[in-house]
Amino acid sequence: MEKHIKSYIKKSVKLLQNLPHKEIAKAMNLLQATYERDGRIYVFGNGGSLALATHWVADFNKTVFSHHLDKNTRRFQAIRLPTTEEELTAWANDVGFDMVFAGPLRNYLRDGDLVIAISSSGNSPNIIKAVELAKEYKIPVIGVSGFEGGVLNELADVKILVNTDKGEYELVEGIHAVILHLITKYFKNYFDYLDKNISIK
Repeated sequence: MEKHIKSYIKKSVKLLQNLPHKEIAKAMNLLQATYERDGRIYVFGNGGSLALATHWVADFNKTVFSHHLDKNTRRFQAIRLPTTEEELTAWANDVGFDMVFAGPLRNYLRDGDLVIAISSSGNSPNIIKAVELAKEYKIPVIGVSGFEGGVLNELADVKILVNTDKGEYELVEGIHAVILHLITKYFKNYFDYLDKNISIK
């Protein structure tokens, strides 16, 4: 049992040490630019990645600004797709599961927006369809992937890859969560600094 624990921690630490720092920084720059132009951020994924997408949206919309919730300041506008389970099942049943993200995304996309696609394999057809739609609209895409990155890593403008053996979902999703919190903490600190030194609008 202890051998398993040590092995898992060792693998996790190695993955963290090898994260693509420059790509994560590029993602932060894109997020800040989207905020400054009052654009929206659309986040989606399947299974555990959908849970991460939902968490990401909560952090961007609320946690980042937790010290400023009583102030009338502009905040991130992050939207998880689909926005409801009803919409997800309607698209899946009436059109096809491959359209559960691209269908809703087409309703919202406009100039100045940003897409964050999360997929451990990087090859989920419904993820790729939504990313292709974003590219068609010339919307920048942050791809958060694992294993070898798949098609998502090829298409994305920012490529955050947690490179593991195929099938190591637990490691990939765990490190994706760390990246989420890393970015959340950065922006929380950033807006706290602005609030103390420059009045944020």
